[in-house]
Amino acid sequence: MNERRGKAAKLREKGYSYNLISEKLKISKSTLSCWFKETPFTPNEQVIKRIENGPFKSGRIRHNQRVKNIKKIKLLAEKELGVIAKRDLWMIGIGLYIGEGSKSFETAQISNSDANTIKLAIKWLKDVCGLKDDNITIAMHLYPDNNEKKCIDYWKRITELPTKQFRKTQIDKRINKTDYKRRKLPYGTVRLSVISNGNPDFGVNLHRKIMGWIESVFKQI
Repeated sequence: MNERRGKAAKLREKGYSYNLISEKLKISKSTLSCWFKETPFTPNEQVIKRIENGPFKSGRIRHNQRVKNIKKIKLLAEKELGVIAKRDLWMIGIGLYIGEGSKSFETAQISNSDANTIKLAIKWLKDVCGLKDDNITIAMHLYPDNNEKKCIDYWKRITELPTKQFRKTQIDKRINKTDYKRRKLPYGTVRLSVISNGNPDFGVNLHRKIMGWIESVFKQI
């Protein structure tokens, strides 16, 4: 024990922490504390570096564990969901319309700022409701500092709708909302509207049908 204590004392004099001495000599930190609690201690460069990197390292480990956990859960969720059938898409779209669709004026409209939500809305309108590009118009709601051209290019890429389907952009000039909304909504919000183009099934009747689907859902819950 005296030999081990002597080695520990030399390491302590060289500025090693209880953790490092414990790792090197396999002596418990409580024993080291008992031996050297009254001995002055000045940490060496290795200890200082370890102290400085400790929080960063532990933070990085926690971050990596979190990323790994998120990836694992998402993969399990994807496997659990499986392939989306047409009826699944139909029901998903009804849910989307309940949350984001227009319920009045008998015009089918969906508004949102999220690219994936708008993609889903267009897929639903085309694959389930039977619409073509010519039956869907898009209007942007922007703020003064948004770049209108960049926003148009962005939403053209997301929706794959031609330029002719874009309607007049609305600029919200309310000063108290501008900075906040620009940070949160760099591409503004878009509203998809359905137009009949001479086909009555794609005008008022489509809105009524969608509302019928929604009412049927509510009756069954």
